[in-house]
Amino acid sequence: MKNYRLTLIRHGITQGNLDGIYMGSGTDQPLCEEGRRGLRELQARFAYPQPATVFASPLARALETADILFPAARDKIILQDLRENGFGVFEGRRIKELVQDEDFKKWMDPTQHFTPEGGEPLADFHKRCGGVLMGMFEYMMKSGIEEAACVTHGGVIMSMLAQRGMPKRRPELWMADPGCGYLVQCSPEMWMRDHIVEVCQIVPFGYLDDQA
Repeated sequence: MKNYRLTLIRHGITQGNLDGIYMGSGTDQPLCEEGRRGLRELQARFAYPQPATVFASPLARALETADILFPAARDKIILQDLRENGFGVFEGRRIKELVQDEDFKKWMDPTQHFTPEGGEPLADFHKRCGGVLMGMFEYMMKSGIEEAACVTHGGVIMSMLAQRGMPKRRPELWMADPGCGYLVQCSPEMWMRDHIVEVCQIVPFGYLDDQA
């Protein structure tokens, strides 16, 4: 059974992350110097796959992360569906402030099915995350690309793997540190029959051992 392998990576740190800002697809910040330094430190200590094809979110923090971690990639494919969720009126506000907001509490409660003004409904977000994961594998299979990487956002990775990943876990258990993520694989049979992927390993290689 032939498997196609895809490395999912969360982008590095931005100044908004350091400042406790709630950032979705409506906030397009580059990496800050600490974020760039953190990625280079990970590169120096651990090993990343180096595929020729890299998919990336269109947001600056993901594109810059892709350039740093996968400098030799020949094909960099930007996919709009890899962008983070849109948080509408919550964009750019501090988390410390938002946790006191009653609408934000509804947004955090999945049973409320609440969408902030100008935001992306969670059902739509999850649909595109699951769809773009399987779409990347479809593209790889049709193009004969056996290995690729994908640089995106923490929420996107959590949604993808909570829906399509094996073993089954709650979304929060698929959280990845900045510059880190998961190696997943999928066979044509898994893609056609089950629409699932197998989560194989933490990336970069050796990072999990270092955290023990």
